[in-house]
Amino acid sequence: MKILVLPGDGIGPEITRATLAVLEAAGRRFELNLSFETREIGLAALKSIGTTLPDGVLERAREVDGVILGPISHLDYPPREQGGVNVSAAFRVKLDLYANVRPARSRPGIGHAARPMDLVIMRECTEGFYSDRNMHAGSGEFMPTPEIALSLRKITAHACERIARRAFELAATRRGLVTAVHKANVLHLTDGLFLKVTRAVAAEFAGVRLEEEIVDAMAAKLVRMPEHFDVVLATNFYADILSDLAAELCGSLGLAGSVMAGDSLCAAQAQHGSAPDLAGKDKANPTSLILSAAMLLDWLADKRNMTDCARAGAAIREAVDRVLADPAKRTADLGGSLGPRAFGEAVATELSS
Repeated sequence: MKILVLPGDGIGPEITRATLAVLEAAGRRFELNLSFETREIGLAALKSIGTTLPDGVLERAREVDGVILGPISHLDYPPREQGGVNVSAAFRVKLDLYANVRPARSRPGIGHAARPMDLVIMRECTEGFYSDRNMHAGSGEFMPTPEIALSLRKITAHACERIARRAFELAATRRGLVTAVHKANVLHLTDGLFLKVTRAVAAEFAGVRLEEEIVDAMAAKLVRMPEHFDVVLATNFYADILSDLAAELCGSLGLAGSVMAGDSLCAAQAQHGSAPDLAGKDKANPTSLILSAAMLLDWLADKRNMTDCARAGAAIREAVDRVLADPAKRTADLGGSLGPRAFGEAVATELSS
């Protein structure tokens, strides 16, 4: 299997190296025949060729079996006309990676949740409040006068239907509950459409319950009663915020695995940002990208009926849990002293033993 590797910005190269060490160990154990092709994106590509997303990267992504996408420093990019392309948004929209799947699971002795948490946030990520992906041409954010700034939110029945269907399909394999998060008491039309479509999909899944929560109440309930939730379904902006909250309650954004999945392609991408203040200091936590890579293997197993990929994904998660169970083997954000390279080596060793 060919995996396209795009290390990205900040701590991206460090956590990517750790992740590849784990994937190589899993590949040897389960005979996955993995091969990796690395290409430059982000600030390094901007410096060398004048754009953060070089020609050919998206085309190559369509040809390979999967993608490892490192974090990007989009806030530090120049305007698009000067080469500053939002790489994550381009992947999501141009490759139609509409489902941003973000699990959050607590572990004994780690985190701030008063009660156990084991949920998955299903985030639609091709539209919503993110104005850079809402127009065929031009920008969805604009200033008609120097004192007025406007931003366009887009919600379509098509995008709502397919992300809702993915959420209900997932819940049917778990505890059978989908919680749809909205603000329809204020955003009557856009969130109203989201709820209308979600309810229609729910009617097709007799074994799955649907609950609805207003987004601000949902944030409070994630803190107060995290054990209640199973699959949380939300539009782009709400899910982005709630998933960070859930991850931090579980211990750290550094523990938050994530994939951007479409119907024919999947990209593993850590939930957190590029943390430029930690870059090159051997202090980053690579767990998020390692778990994201395991999720990529799960996706391949499901889409291509590849049993060995499913076994490898499960083994990676188990190896991560065993390493994290030892406080001496944790990274700095969890009170330990290991850097990304040493942590990746520890997980790879667990996989090989």
